[in-house]
This record gives sequence, structure tokens and C-alpha cells, in this order.
Amino acid sequence: MIVSIQELAQRSGIKFGTSGLRGLVENLTNEVCFAYTKAFLLSQDVNFTKVAIGHDLRPSSPQITQACISAIESQGLEVIYLGALPTPALAYYCLNKLIPGVVVTGSHIPFDRNGIKFYRADGEISKSDEESIIGSNVQIEGYNLSTSSPVIDREAIELYQKRYTDFFGTHFLSGKTIAIYQHSSVARDFLGDLFQAMGAKTLLLGHSNQFVPIDTEAVRDKDINQAKQWAKEYNFDMLVSTDGDADRPLILDENGEFIRGDILGILTAQYLQADYVATPVSSNTAVELSGSFLSVTRTKIGSPFVIEAMRNIAKADATKLIVGYEANGGFLQGSTINKSGKTLGALPTRDAILPMLSLMGLSNEREKPVSQLNEGLPTRFTHSDRVQNFDPKKSSTLLKSLINKPKNLSHYLDADLGEVIETDLTDGLRITFGNGDVVHLRSSGNAPELRIYSESSTVVSAERLVNMVVKNLRSTS
Repeated sequence: MIVSIQELAQRSGIKFGTSGLRGLVENLTNEVCFAYTKAFLLSQDVNFTKVAIGHDLRPSSPQITQACISAIESQGLEVIYLGALPTPALAYYCLNKLIPGVVVTGSHIPFDRNGIKFYRADGEISKSDEESIIGSNVQIEGYNLSTSSPVIDREAIELYQKRYTDFFGTHFLSGKTIAIYQHSSVARDFLGDLFQAMGAKTLLLGHSNQFVPIDTEAVRDKDINQAKQWAKEYNFDMLVSTDGDADRPLILDENGEFIRGDILGILTAQYLQADYVATPVSSNTAVELSGSFLSVTRTKIGSPFVIEAMRNIAKADATKLIVGYEANGGFLQGSTINKSGKTLGALPTRDAILPMLSLMGLSNEREKPVSQLNEGLPTRFTHSDRVQNFDPKKSSTLLKSLINKPKNLSHYLDADLGEVIETDLTDGLRITFGNGDVVHLRSSGNAPELRIYSESSTVVSAERLVNMVVKNLRSTS
């Protein structure tokens, strides 16, 4: 039987979001996962005989992985099973081996959902690759779900650790104490092994047998309060964690205060002495105001757009260091880094490890604790949250009405911010008001959620803007 991927997507609701396929676990059937994986493999225009595959720690991930393995084997290809590992570790392995890869992960989205990410031999797939997959037809009749239990190949995780120990050195974290909020992150053991290999003392905290959907753009009050409590109980230099598949970092300073991803991105780029930066429109404008970089390119939200921007920058000037980051903290390295006589090869996909180590490096260079590293940045502060279970059709209707009449956003603000002086439709609706405050609304590409972002001159006012919009939207939904 030949299946249209487009029709399959409409029937199942499994579609590409900001990065990878996303949808309800109950709709990620064997047929759907097999068909999408086969469509991805057939879309590749290079020769290969092996495909790497790994997954996160969600309970639904092993079953989905088996369906994906079946698709790989149906094409007569060898499966390199990497087990549970960070998504960037698989991406780095694929780059080194010049083979495609598949990661079964729902990243940070709720427990009842999951997804699949695809990697070409040269990195994360682009939006045009997604369109090619969606437009294809595949044969699925007679496929058999794989029942094999392949042996885990540890080379990928070893390569990923060596990437950082070779560049930063095995004494880089000597004298440092790093606390690790383990929860259900697929990197919870890797982080301890890596930091210890670099000379740090580690504290392992908050291990969970239940999946915890950590969203590094909308950190739960529960996690913030827990971090502050741990800071009182333990003496550490930094507290780190990640989302489910470990491509987005969650970093808190020695006092348990959360460092937002777009500030983390600026600090990491500064430590690496980047020349060009690509970042989504939702990131803090302190990156431009800091004057630290030759240029800053703004993109739509999602790592494929940041990757595309980095590639375009490289076409214009490949002699400079190009990096990208997202407001969720994921850092993308578009070109090779040379620092202190060491070389770190490009990794053009979200990575959670480089920002963690860069922050420690910056702390050493400036001889300041992590809590003081952002003191030299312009005083612009961002905040974000989401309204969950917000129908995408309702989001679309709301955004269309506000695009037509931006001043109507004030109905959800309970405050006079002045006249609307600028609207940005790069991704959703981003409005700048006369007093300098910014409010940005967009429908999530990963789940039925409406995302709300803000920027203001103080932490309190940035949080207040988001909280007002969230409160008023919930009261009318």
C-alpha cells in the first residue's frame, strides 16, 4: 500500500513543529512512525549504508524507536543503535560518520506527546527537507515491526564527551562544584560523568522515575523554588539541567537564580568571541545593544531558521566565527572555534553543554561568580510563558485580529504602555510600545499552546506584562 505523507499528517495530526515531528503519543502509531522515517530516508540525495538512531527517556520512546528501526531495516540499511542519549550527541556522531540519524524525542513538550527528529549526514534537516518529506508517497504494505533488541553502541556518547574534554581540558572545572538537577533528562548521567572528567565536584539532585517536561522558556515555579532551596542547602558554583533530550540548557547561578536562555546565549557568544550571531526575533535585544558582535541576524523561531541564517552568513563571510542561539538557551555553533590553541569543530544544532562550560569559562576569566556575569549587559529583561490547551484555530483568529488592530492588545494588558510604534510579523505578532516595552504572541509549533513573550527595562515589569496577558487570555478562553 502506498501512503501519502501529507494525507497521513492530516489524518494523524503528526506534523513538523519548530524542530522535528510532534504529536500525541496515541497518534504516533507504528504506521505513522514507519512512514515518516522511510520518507526521510528516501529524501536523502547522498549514498549511505548505515543510519544512527537514539531516543530520550519518555516511556513511549522505545516503541516509537522500534517502528523507526523497522523503516531503516526495510531499506536494507544497517542500524547503529545509540540507545538513550542527548540529541546533540547523536547529531555530532552523524557529522563525524557522515551518516543520517533519527532521534525519538518530544523534547520539552507534555508527557502525553512525543516526536521524531531527523538529521542528514551534514546536520539537522531544513524546512525545505521537511517540505520534501511531507510531499512524498511511500510504500508501507507488508512491513513488520522490528522485534530486535540491538546492542547499544557507546561510541556516540564517548565522542561527545571527548569533544569537550579535548577543547576545554581535564582540569577546566578543577575547584568547582556543579549541582545537577537530574529529573528525567536523558543527559542526567552524562553531565555528571563529563563534569567529573573535567575536574569538578558534582552534586546529583532531583532524580525522577517519572518524566518531567522541563521547558527552559517557561520554567515552572516549582523548579525555581526548588533551585533556591538547594542553593540554601548546598554550596555550589552553578546548578544545571536540561530539557528531556538535552539540547536546551537550564542554568541557575550560585543563588539558585535562573539565567534566561537569551542572556545565556549572549554570554556564551562573548566567551567564544563570536563575530556574527543569528537568533530568533523573540530573543533579548541586549544582543544588539551590547555592541559585542559585528552583526546580529534575526530569524523566525526554531532551530532550522537559525541554521539557515548561519549558512547564509557563512556564504557572505566564512572567515569569521558564526554562532546562533535561541531564547530557550540552545546554542548552535556554525563554524569552527579556535581558542587558547584548541579547536572545536562546528555543531550546527541545539546544544546544552557548550553554554554550561562557557559560563564557567567566563566566570574564571572575569574572576566573578555566575550571578555577576551579566552585569555589563544593557538593562533589558525578557520573560515568557504559555497558555496551554489553547486551540490553534483560536490562536490564529486572535493573532489576525491583533495584526489588523495592534492597539487592541492593550485589552489584555490592563496598563497604558503608550502608542504602538512598531509591529514585527517575523513570527507571530511582536509589538513595541511607546514606553519601550515589547509584547510578542505566537502559536506554538509543537503543542496546542499560545506563547507569550515580553521585554522591558526591569524584571518585574517584564514578568507583569506576560502575567497580565496570560491571566486575561485564560479568563476569556
